Amino acid sequence: MLAPVVLPLLLLVAPQEPRATAPEEPAARGAQRAERSADKPAEKPAEKAAEKPAEKEEVPVVTKHELRLASGRVLRYSVTTGLMPLKSDAGDVEARVFFMAYALERTGGPETRPLMFSFNGGPGSSSVWLHLGALGPKRVKMRTDGTMPSPPYRLVDNEHTWLDDTDLVFIDPVGTGYSRPAKPELGKKFWGVQGDIESVGEFIRLYLTRHERWGSPLFLVGESYGTTRAAGLAGHLVERGIAFNGILLVSSILNFQTARFTRGNDLPYPLFLPTYAATAWYHKKLPAELQAKPVAEFLREVEAFAGGEYPGALQQGDRMSAAEREAVVKRLARYTGLSESYLDESDLRVEIQRFCKELLRREGHTVGRLDTRFRGTDATGVAERPEFDPSLAAIRPPYTATFNDYVRRSLGYKSDTVYHILGGGIGNPWDFGSQNGFADTSEALRSAFAKNPDMRVFVANGYYDLATPYFATQYTLSHMGLDAAHAHQHRILRGRPHDVHPRGRARAAEAGRGEVHRVGAAETLGSPPGHGREENGSRHDYIQRADESARTPGT
Repeated sequence: MLAPVVLPLLLLVAPQEPRATAPEEPAARGAQRAERSADKPAEKPAEKAAEKPAEKEEVPVVTKHELRLASGRVLRYSVTTGLMPLKSDAGDVEARVFFMAYALERTGGPETRPLMFSFNGGPGSSSVWLHLGALGPKRVKMRTDGTMPSPPYRLVDNEHTWLDDTDLVFIDPVGTGYSRPAKPELGKKFWGVQGDIESVGEFIRLYLTRHERWGSPLFLVGESYGTTRAAGLAGHLVERGIAFNGILLVSSILNFQTARFTRGNDLPYPLFLPTYAATAWYHKKLPAELQAKPVAEFLREVEAFAGGEYPGALQQGDRMSAAEREAVVKRLARYTGLSESYLDESDLRVEIQRFCKELLRREGHTVGRLDTRFRGTDATGVAERPEFDPSLAAIRPPYTATFNDYVRRSLGYKSDTVYHILGGGIGNPWDFGSQNGFADTSEALRSAFAKNPDMRVFVANGYYDLATPYFATQYTLSHMGLDAAHAHQHRILRGRPHDVHPRGRARAAEAGRGEVHRVGAAETLGSPPGHGREENGSRHDYIQRADESARTPGT
């Protein structure tokens, strides 16, 4: 066994007469290699991965800042900006997640300071909207009526920042912001309901570990599809030992059956109706006696119809009598501002985009989807759907420009990579995993409640938000099987809680920041200062509405 190894070594040191040798047969060479390797055990894949040199990670950038509040108190804080690598079990980097973490200076341990993880929706949206629109210490300056200002756009101090109450970590899921899969073919692992939950969950675990925050009170805040993610994360992470003190769902959607206008699914039509009605009230398209009512009072009447007679009529289908149909058409016309002929020809069912086009068609305008108070103008008035969403068009340029300036000049993070603010980074169709059904993470949230009884949830929706209608959220909450111990609160605001209107921002901040105190203390939820409480017949849920006394459309 030693001869093949020792003999060549001897030949190197002992002079020999040159002699011709026959070429070594391939089979013989293979046998020799096999003999040499027989003494060594086969390498396992995990051992090979361990032998690979560790990939050098990008070091996050840390900057120091301060903000003086209106009260005169100064917030001194640091911002950590960078990429968190997500690795496979074999140690290979599969994606890098961009984040911006705001931490207030503190003297005590992590248990003395709450920590909130924040993300927006899409799917395909970065975290910029909550970051620079509501929660962070800086916000995008818009006009007082919420419309887009003239460029150049700028940031101003956010007098309603949540940093006064909790540290904030803004997460851009893979395919949004600067977050990318390590290889294009790995993207599909992250671009679906479950893959998205698992990857953001792994980011949260890594952040708690690397920044030593396992001992902090923990919160999640998600917006739009981010609420779908947050509910899923609550159920996913409690099974992995991470329990949250509170979940804040902003412009909530957990059950997609409530918002998908597919053939045979009549559920969205009555759930969207109150938002259609609020929009018609705002644009003064209703009869005078309805316009004279405060919007909240008017909507109670609409909700009663949408929760009873209207879905009952849709359920009858072709069995409905002519008289019954005519009565429903008249009620819909009264509440939506649409013509009776249009409603009849629509078979009593008006899909969201058709409503946005039809309400102000005769005036040559459309209304927004994210916020129906915004008006747009299309090239033609005869199309079935709007060309664009004017509420999104008003915010995309200011938020894009200010973020790109802020992240480089203020936070010191410099990259030539495109920051995908909303769309453009998801390379595959989103996998909703619904198997010919509808995605629904409400059960994951219910399960988290059952396993974490002290967790509380706060939900905020807007009257004028057609992307995530408030009545659909009420439907979902009332079908989750929550018992009285699981207190939750549903606040109905005017616009989205990163509202571009000054009064809307203040209301959203008051509601959200108040929950950090109440939810974090695991106390029974109470009415925020200055707002009344309205029982809705449930032992564990109540609705709070903005501006009960408002009688005219406005901010």
